[in-house]
Amino acid sequence: MTPEDYIETRVVQYQNWYNGKAVSSKSRYLQMRAFSVVGGSLVPVLVNVSSKYTFLGASVTQWAVTVISLLVVVCVSLESVFHYREQWKNYRSTEQLLGHERFLFQSRVGRYQGMNDPEAFRLFVERVEEAIAIENSATLNVMTMANQTIESTKHA
Repeated sequence: MTPEDYIETRVVQYQNWYNGKAVSSKSRYLQMRAFSVVGGSLVPVLVNVSSKYTFLGASVTQWAVTVISLLVVVCVSLESVFHYREQWKNYRSTEQLLGHERFLFQSRVGRYQGMNDPEAFRLFVERVEEAIAIENSATLNVMTMANQTIESTKHA
């Protein structure tokens, strides 16, 4: 395999994948965090608002406080299970690392300076594959912890 083929079929593919995962994890994290902050801020205000309208024996305000509080707890709990913030940072740092390594290799600077082509390519592949393996291991650890948390709540 040529360096160009490896870069195109492995490095660019993984950079794109990590970028997409970083964007979606960041989005989930920020949405859940924003809802938790806004919802948590609304609850004390709504507790002090009276409503003359009732639904199933409780005021509409009481229902709103209950639903918002429940959703805030769900968002905070899901974040503690799925660790979207950590995943976002992990995916983004791996994507950046691959791009940085690619630049060093193609420019023959840094650790690649003075190496012949086969040596430089071998080191490049080793470093890229190591970065991918480390990220996979980190994601597996996060997802294993998430599954263990879900399983323990089912049996509780």
